[in-house]
Amino acid sequence: MEEKMAKILQKATESKKETKKFLDRIRRKPPKNLDNNVHNIHDEVFAETDCLECANCCRTTSPIFTTRDIERISKFLRIKSQQFENLYLRVDEDRDYVLKKSPCAFLYEDNTCMIYSVRPKACREYPHTDRKKFHQITGLTFRNTMICPASYRIVQKLREMVEN
Repeated sequence: MEEKMAKILQKATESKKETKKFLDRIRRKPPKNLDNNVHNIHDEVFAETDCLECANCCRTTSPIFTTRDIERISKFLRIKSQQFENLYLRVDEDRDYVLKKSPCAFLYEDNTCMIYSVRPKACREYPHTDRKKFHQITGLTFRNTMICPASYRIVQKLREMVEN
């Protein structure tokens, strides 16, 4: 991982307690125009972020695979859905299909994705900071700040905006 990304994740770890407190406050009492502000910050941060420099999400976590994801990816790989499940997936404690292991089996050394054009919905939407009703996913956002440097930067910019 690029040194810059590693430094951002280090900051995320160091400010974990403050970040959690801030996001809990947002969840309880969302500021006016929260979604609009978060979406603008999301666009700003991702305009200057190259996920291929990091790919920490692909190295450390697993998306949830929906039935549609499994069917689409299996078709792309030209294997049966059951074979795909047997080779790559397991059922977690929430009864969701997730990868058997990390890093993702479809992640190449250069951080590109073998199945990018048919990747799971959860991968397409990660880190979920452009969703509506942001205040409802602050727990997920907090976890993502420990994984995704862009997610941490989005929360910090939001924090600066709200607290100033």
